[in-house]
Amino acid sequence: SMLTWKSGKHKCDGPWARWWYKNVHKSCGWETSTKEYYPETKKYRTMDPLLMPALKAAFPAYSFLSQLTLSYLQRGPPVSKVYEDPRNETLLVWIGAPGRGRLLPRDMAGVSPWDSSVQGGDACWEGIRVYRGKILSLDKHLRRLFRSARALGFENVHTKEEVTEAIFRTLAANGMRDHAHMRLTLTRGEKCTSSMNPKFNVYGTTLIILPEWKPTEGATTYDNTKGIALISASQRRNPPATCDSKIHHNNMINNILPKIQANLAGVADAIMLDMDGYVSETNATNIFMVDDEGVLLTPSADHCLPGITRATVLELAKELGIPTEVRRISLAEFHAAEEVFTTGTMGELTPVTRIDGRVIGEGVRGEITERLQDAYKHLPERPGWATEIPKFEDGDDGN
Repeated sequence: SMLTWKSGKHKCDGPWARWWYKNVHKSCGWETSTKEYYPETKKYRTMDPLLMPALKAAFPAYSFLSQLTLSYLQRGPPVSKVYEDPRNETLLVWIGAPGRGRLLPRDMAGVSPWDSSVQGGDACWEGIRVYRGKILSLDKHLRRLFRSARALGFENVHTKEEVTEAIFRTLAANGMRDHAHMRLTLTRGEKCTSSMNPKFNVYGTTLIILPEWKPTEGATTYDNTKGIALISASQRRNPPATCDSKIHHNNMINNILPKIQANLAGVADAIMLDMDGYVSETNATNIFMVDDEGVLLTPSADHCLPGITRATVLELAKELGIPTEVRRISLAEFHAAEEVFTTGTMGELTPVTRIDGRVIGEGVRGEITERLQDAYKHLPERPGWATEIPKFEDGDDGN
């Protein structure tokens, strides 16, 4: 009841209440809704620096208690509608600079407002998937993460060994060995003052690992059997002359605006064209098509991220004897394709049955798409494709 204690007089007040309320509110600087006990309390007060140690000591308890209040619990939709998997409510996430990373409950996790990711979207990221006790293509994802960090000129960067160890510890803490996805973000780090200048990043990079129980087909992904519909976006994909997509950076507004357009149109995603009008990728994935001669085509990576799943599909196609071609492709070619599908780590291979209202092929998942999906499904068990997750010492094994 103390968490919802109303201001003003109460029947239980003793003769000391007036002075007790007054001194408590004066010490903490709370604004009050009544002047009955403390008429001199001011709304705008300068905090005495000598109180900073007390604030730092008290804040964790205050933060924990505030999350138990009705106003916090009712800040959004019910938990049953927020989390696709209820286990995601109690996740532990990894955050920290080199040598200072730690696991925190998701409700208590956060980066400094002086972090470069907050100040300017100055970060790079990777998404990785966990299958049956293995992480698919982990080494490829980490190599791309560090290539992006080098291209962005990051300094005092986590080592590959530090990142790998943090991944394993995060998976172990959450008991994850299957049906999981992790978002790795590496920021330029915390600044000592607000500025876009990297010389003020003096604390090293910040590593953030967000694990989630996330199926390959769900609320945040796609239906890989029935397929999805796409539209063509009004925004163009940024070229290397402005912001090179080969850097897997966090400047995502160029992708978010087409996604909003797709949401408003009632479709899954939007196809983005390059500055010359050729297809680049969707707002979230790479894209493939099969022409009427059975050739598998995908746009050249001039204006898009050369995705790891994209490269995997090209390799699998070669194994299956499917002819491939990488070149500039027009939107009209996609409209007239026999098959279209998208590729990405989170959603794997997803058939596309409509583009801009036009039916693709027979309007169902195509034969080549299905063959490639089946081959992709078995990759974690193939030598050289996945990294084994160490055995967890305690707790549930995640299965």
